[in-house]
Amino acid sequence: MPHITLNSSEPGIRGLLRYRPETGGPLSDLAETLLRGPSTLTRGERELIGAYVSELNGCEYCARSHGACAAAQLPDGIAVVEQVRADAGSAPVSAKLAALLAIAAAVRHGGRSVTAELVAQARTSGATDLEIHDTVLIAAMFCMFNRYVDGLATVAPEDPAAYAAGAQRLMLQGYRLPAPEPLLP
Repeated sequence: MPHITLNSSEPGIRGLLRYRPETGGPLSDLAETLLRGPSTLTRGERELIGAYVSELNGCEYCARSHGACAAAQLPDGIAVVEQVRADAGSAPVSAKLAALLAIAAAVRHGGRSVTAELVAQARTSGATDLEIHDTVLIAAMFCMFNRYVDGLATVAPEDPAAYAAGAQRLMLQGYRLPAPEPLLP
């Protein structure tokens, strides 16, 4: 049960974003830009970075929801998501994505944990400066979101089908909050 009374029964961050649209809107816009906006990283790769950081942070809701979203958009689906969760270093992903996941894991420990060596490895593996930038920002965003979700004890559904349905909704509608419904007289 959440620590505060929310004005939505939606699980995880969705209920929190609706609770305070003044902050929920900009946070949703940031997620939309980083996870769905133009990028040389695929949407599935970006979702995988978020799911991985969330797994490392122990945030069940974010790990499962973004894992489902990554699985729906990656050629190897849930199998690669599960392999990254279990051991990103030996998961069957490109050398570039493996290097970016290592950077994301470092961000999770702290910004100064991203070393010149990690960045050099990412560059050697073909990552661009923009991809490195976006990986650091995606990882930092998920660290904040994970603490937001867990810090207010939001609800995380047990049923995997809820996450699969949420992934389909996100792929179709994106992360931006819909405009509030007008109040009827």
